[in-house]
Amino acid sequence: MTDIILHHYPTSPFAEKVRRVLAWKKLPWKSVIIPIMMPKPDLLPLTGGYRRTPVMQVGADVYCDTALICAVLERIAPSPSLYPAPVAGQARLLAQWADSTLFWTVIPHVFQPAGVQSVLGHLTPEQMQAFSADRAAMRGNAPRMHPGDAAAALQQYLRWLEDMLAHGQPWLLGEEASIADFSAYHCLWFLRNATAVAGILDQFAGLRKWMNSIDALPLAAPEKLGAEGALQIANTSTPATPGAAFVDTHGIAPGTLVTVTPADYAQDPVAGELVAATDSEYAVRRKDDRAGEVVVHFPRIGYQLRRAQ
Repeated sequence: MTDIILHHYPTSPFAEKVRRVLAWKKLPWKSVIIPIMMPKPDLLPLTGGYRRTPVMQVGADVYCDTALICAVLERIAPSPSLYPAPVAGQARLLAQWADSTLFWTVIPHVFQPAGVQSVLGHLTPEQMQAFSADRAAMRGNAPRMHPGDAAAALQQYLRWLEDMLAHGQPWLLGEEASIADFSAYHCLWFLRNATAVAGILDQFAGLRKWMNSIDALPLAAPEKLGAEGALQIANTSTPATPGAAFVDTHGIAPGTLVTVTPADYAQDPVAGELVAATDSEYAVRRKDDRAGEVVVHFPRIGYQLRRAQ
């Protein structure tokens, strides 16, 4: 198996989700630390414009979005499973809710003035201003919840999650961990790290115990890799051959020049030749002077496929 390379930074909540899944599956990996905000001159040659964190690289295949990254890790190491058969559908649905609704409720609660200091207090005023401008550009015109509304909704969501653990089961959906646990965990991990506003968790003993179980997963130290090393690996590797059946829902044939764009935020299109469209994934082939020929993969859900103009 080609090495797993994770492009991430330590305080990224979505990267923490993947780091914990790697620990759960006991998979070795290599770490490339990327900037917390644009520019990302050593990442974009791999992704073609996709700027979210994290990105996973396996040779010359580049995987975007943690929903897909976790599915690929499942293919690499099916046991222990992130999608236990009795609850696989529930787990995927709860994970999607956590990655979207729960996450975007946590964010305005955390980014109150006190919370910002907890999370970003290490930045200089100039860096803080640049970070604010960067995240505003990422969100575009997407609406943002008022902190008061976020606090009220977050109380409800935490109570519902606590109820799922109320009968002594160790994980949200029963006796086995699933993708739902890791998706909900990374949101609450980010909330807990914002110590000035994390008191909202104090009343939920079951959730705190559940988080401690995930905290206890042994995080093997990854091998550190420089960005140039990762680009060299891509440049000297051959992308994997798509194996799944082509599923056409757009009237766009394989080999067509297309763009794939996130549907919600950070809407930076990635252009390339469509090489795969399975029931759950898009993949486009592109070339870059530094990365060589790579195939960039996206989940179908949450992304828009269009013919390139």
